[in-house]
Amino acid sequence: MLLLSKVSMPDKYTATWVSHTSINDFLQCPRAYYLKNVYKDPHTNHKIQLMTPPLALGQAVHEVVESLSVLPTEKRFQESLIAKLDQVWSKITGKKGGFSNQSQEQRYKNRAEEMLRRIMDNPGPLNNLAVKIKADLPQFWLSSTDEIILCGKIDWLEYLPDEDSVHIIDFKTGKNTESEQSLQLPIYHLLVHHTQKRPVSKASYWYLANSDKLEEKKLPDLDQAHEQVITIAKKIKTARKLNHFKCPKGDRGCFACQPMEKIIQGEAVKVGVNDFNQDIYVLNSTDQQPASEQSYIL
Repeated sequence: MLLLSKVSMPDKYTATWVSHTSINDFLQCPRAYYLKNVYKDPHTNHKIQLMTPPLALGQAVHEVVESLSVLPTEKRFQESLIAKLDQVWSKITGKKGGFSNQSQEQRYKNRAEEMLRRIMDNPGPLNNLAVKIKADLPQFWLSSTDEIILCGKIDWLEYLPDEDSVHIIDFKTGKNTESEQSLQLPIYHLLVHHTQKRPVSKASYWYLANSDKLEEKKLPDLDQAHEQVITIAKKIKTARKLNHFKCPKGDRGCFACQPMEKIIQGEAVKVGVNDFNQDIYVLNSTDQQPASEQSYIL
């Protein structure tokens, strides 16, 4: 009698994990990718994160919106989103959010409140049924052969009962529109397809800073999406294996890696440790990038 051995999956703890954010880091600058995703402070053994006001704003709005997705539709707007923001904002107030002074912080909080009022006044799909993926961090084997896992969180999945399908919704808090060459939707389509059972029939962005409505986008082809993402993921895996992370601008650095380098050089201030056990740093106000050059993708 022939005994067939079980095919075991590779160890996910030694696999290369990639996400939309880490892939974007790598495409911008391999050195920035290294500092944000690989490097650990030798004294704390923690990874590092640079906090900026736009990032703080994006995280706060995201946390408020995410809190709605676990509530029944009839209870989502029983409590003011502004009141929820006040609770969330305490985590990023002052230097913890990279704010250089109270006036700057208030401007960013006002912007966050405007976005949340926009949602309360025009809830649209947030009033409808939603699909909530149970995993804290949705993930799947992008390639078990290459030992690469794709992971990431999706802002909102609207359930479309007539089609028994889902609608991917991504909230934007930055001022810039997402590039047509962005891999965000291909990555999100792959994630949702592989981490829950319903087909994806729509995908949209909601630019909360300036629009009351969603902007529907063309749904990426899954096969093409897989090819695009695995190609870059393999490059990331090779870079990690060879420990080769060079800035395309050379030793002078670029806009993506220079701010992170300041942390390594002792030119930033540690303000705490976040829920992911990362050491959080802020730059001196004179070293902060202009707000026009910063954005945060939810």
